[in-house]
Amino acid sequence: MEVEFSRENFLLPEMKYEYLDHTADVQIHGWGSSLKEAFEQCGVAMFGYMTELDYVSVEQCFEIDAHGDDLESLLFHFLDELLFLFSAEPYLVCKKLEITKFDVENFEICCRCYGEPFELGKHPQGTEVKAITYSAMQIVQDAEASNYEVFVIIDI
Repeated sequence: MEVEFSRENFLLPEMKYEYLDHTADVQIHGWGSSLKEAFEQCGVAMFGYMTELDYVSVEQCFEIDAHGDDLESLLFHFLDELLFLFSAEPYLVCKKLEITKFDVENFEICCRCYGEPFELGKHPQGTEVKAITYSAMQIVQDAEASNYEVFVIIDI
């Protein structure tokens, strides 16, 4: 669902992710000072693998919902919803994700996705992401150190 947003005081977050080699696929490693931030970073990293985010403008905002049975399935469904947003209309490539509801008791996420429709010629074509996998998925939580990390293998 498309939602209104203001471009005033709109800031992009610091990049807190990396890509790790994995046999025939790629592993995304996202981190943050909260689990919510680590999820957001992982989602942005997936878009960054599909195109260079420096070429993406923030023109639209869509809102997605994801639900799971546990943290791992919540992360899986969150990334799967983002992949669907890219793979079907509006073909949105997101430069910023803002999770507005992060309920770890009921395993629900609402997220605002800021970006623009993917356009060949404007956006360099990266590697197609075919699917999200549970293989070697890890969610690391160290609340004392305010260190949260997620590792997800994407099928390319």
